[in-house]
Amino acid sequence: QVESRCPSLPHPAAPPVQLSLYYESLCPACREFLVMKLFPTWLLLPSAMLNITLVPYGNAQERNVSGKWDFQCQHGPEECLGNMMEACLMHEAKNFSTFFPVIFCLESGSSVTKNLQAQCLQIHAPELDSGRIAACVQGDVGRALMHHNAQLTEALDPPHQYVPWITVNGKHTDKLQAQAEASLLGLVCHLYQGEKPEACGGSKAPKILSGCRR
Repeated sequence: QVESRCPSLPHPAAPPVQLSLYYESLCPACREFLVMKLFPTWLLLPSAMLNITLVPYGNAQERNVSGKWDFQCQHGPEECLGNMMEACLMHEAKNFSTFFPVIFCLESGSSVTKNLQAQCLQIHAPELDSGRIAACVQGDVGRALMHHNAQLTEALDPPHQYVPWITVNGKHTDKLQAQAEASLLGLVCHLYQGEKPEACGGSKAPKILSGCRR
């Protein structure tokens, strides 16, 4: 009678697809992927299906100056500020569902660095303390967070050659990158081993963007 009873037993949940995005706050291709692909896919799928890690650093470089980390970014000081603001936002919010809409708001707006307090926090996460985020950006915590992101980025295997750089379940290949950029929803739906939601019924493949090379 065991076989007849098995179907009624609860099935263990499938693990979520793990996606990490290594990006720069002002890289046009990074912004477009985050705003047009990653955020909509996250909205469409249940949280148990997709686990996202954001690492704002990209093609930046760091150096130790008199015991403090100093950063140079591909698109200038404004991008370093944007990277650190988003890292500090993640640190203060801690909950992905709290900070991701704010980052989406920043990346989709006219200015990544000027819309945090006036617009994005008020709309998406009014409970967050903008003063604490500003203190993080201006202090040692922000530098430590960016140093950590630098270490994560430098540890990539294979090393990143451009951004956005996408790893799926801890792996990066040209094929996975192309699939993620062409149809992220379709890729996640294909890789997820559990029961598929209605959103996985079909997804079109838009054009592949060229990234910001080192």
